[in-house]
Amino acid sequence: MTALLEHLRSHHTPTRLLAALRALVRTDFLWLVFLAAISGVLAGLCVAAMTQATLLAHRLIAPGAGRLSGLSTVSPWRVLCVPAVGGLLLGWWQAHLSQHHRRRPVDPIEANALHGGRMSLADSLVVAGQTILSNGCGASIGLEAGLSQMGAAFASRIGRILRLHRADVRLLVGCGAAGAIGAAFDAPLAGAFYAFELIIGSYAFTLLAPVASATLCALVVVRLTNTSLPAVTVASSDTIPLLAWPLLIILGVACAYIGIILMKSAARAEQLFHHILKQEWLRPALGGLLVGGLALISPSVLSSGHMAMRARLVNPPEMELAMELLGLKALATVVSIGAGFRGGLFFASLYLGVLAGAVFAGLIAPFAPLPLALCTVAGMGALATAVIGAPLTMILLALETTHSAGMTASVALTAVAASLTVRRSFGYTFATWRFHLRGENIRSGVDVGWLRALTVAQMMRPETDSLPADELVETARAALAERMPRHIVLHDAYNHYQGMVDTTRLMSIQAAPERPLSSLAEARFETLSPETCMADAVAAFERTGRPALAVVDKTNRVLGLLSERYVLRRYAEELERVRRDLAGEKHIRFTPAPPRGH
Repeated sequence: MTALLEHLRSHHTPTRLLAALRALVRTDFLWLVFLAAISGVLAGLCVAAMTQATLLAHRLIAPGAGRLSGLSTVSPWRVLCVPAVGGLLLGWWQAHLSQHHRRRPVDPIEANALHGGRMSLADSLVVAGQTILSNGCGASIGLEAGLSQMGAAFASRIGRILRLHRADVRLLVGCGAAGAIGAAFDAPLAGAFYAFELIIGSYAFTLLAPVASATLCALVVVRLTNTSLPAVTVASSDTIPLLAWPLLIILGVACAYIGIILMKSAARAEQLFHHILKQEWLRPALGGLLVGGLALISPSVLSSGHMAMRARLVNPPEMELAMELLGLKALATVVSIGAGFRGGLFFASLYLGVLAGAVFAGLIAPFAPLPLALCTVAGMGALATAVIGAPLTMILLALETTHSAGMTASVALTAVAASLTVRRSFGYTFATWRFHLRGENIRSGVDVGWLRALTVAQMMRPETDSLPADELVETARAALAERMPRHIVLHDAYNHYQGMVDTTRLMSIQAAPERPLSSLAEARFETLSPETCMADAVAAFERTGRPALAVVDKTNRVLGLLSERYVLRRYAEELERVRRDLAGEKHIRFTPAPPRGH
């Protein structure tokens, strides 16, 4: 017994335990489901903690009240001072981080697309803290950025501690984000498909168990901590008039363009704040002051707008009021994002969609009256789809919110119409649009990081058939008589690249024996660097039309040779690997049948 206790106290025990757990996860898929459930529990705890922290901060504006967007009146001096002071604190925080050269945090979509699910927990804590500060001081922005960031970061840390496969870490990141979103909306199905559509990038039957377990565990945690929102009752009817269906398509298209304008306006607002204030740390304070001024007109512009959205679903507003609130909320959201507050557009887009649906119902009422509740729910799904780019998520959120098949069908139609319109007219969601502004070409969480991780230096052949560029053709023919390489790399006396010669051309009759090899040289200025990624290498071969290219360093010294055939083969192999990961085939394990007679 003493020897056993000493063994357990040894520093090698944690390492051995991690190795044993890693082996279990790699051999039995149920252990991966278990890790997903743990990720869901951690995501639920994050949702509960961040929600409580935000509600405590809201009391600075409205002591004793709940969520800000549900208020009818606010104290003028509080609503002007608190957002401005909160913005000042946020600006100081960001300036402090910039002085210490902190790297830009990686969100779950970018982590899964480029980094194999690797996320920094420390950076994610900063994002969560700034999101709480932004939403808590009343900025018109949602909590979903911080919630999904923390849920995914804890899941990523679990995968990295256990040193799991790249595909398993990416799956756990999706599970963490799914748990956070499902718990925040009290909608586990919507949370699961949020992960499938945005974080993981695809759906596979084998991935359902871990993602579902994460969302359900997160939901249980939030309900046990009493931080979930009460159920909302929407007046609905399962019978939808036939005339409503073409009108709902129009509503979906209209919401798509509202979403596009909203996303582009947020980027323009950032540029405007940059020109107005050169001091970056003062921009959130100015934005908070402007949002506070808008809140004097209507407090519903404050915070994410979640309570205001639920109130308008139960009691839809008339067209004039809805149009006023739509303009105020959209302006407050654009100002908040442009000023540098931390958060997302998902929560805000739900409220804006409800208001857009109410405006649409009022506009068409003289010609074709539609149920107001139908238009508000359909507008909510359409505008949120346009902003986040997840139609199935919004369809399931409508189902879990209204419990009405007819309402869900209307949301499905408007969501599909909005998704198609945004894809053809704009091509980006809010997250991918911000990636595009930073120069990243990311459209979803589908893994494309391997295209950048695999470089020319890893694929090239360092041994090359090379000859001096001033050597005569006749001498080169004699030297290559016994072996026939496909390509010959030419160099000068200092091993500097001078072009390439195809062996077929070298041996042809047209090549005069007394001429130097440099007279036959091709691709003199078409080379690859060892740092070039696979995607750029494939593009270089397509652009030049060459079957092979030389690899040179910064001084133009020859390092090796890379052929298009080899690159395309590796590209096909990696695509097949990614396809198997997306299809879940990695997790399908077959048990061989026992021999006959046993």
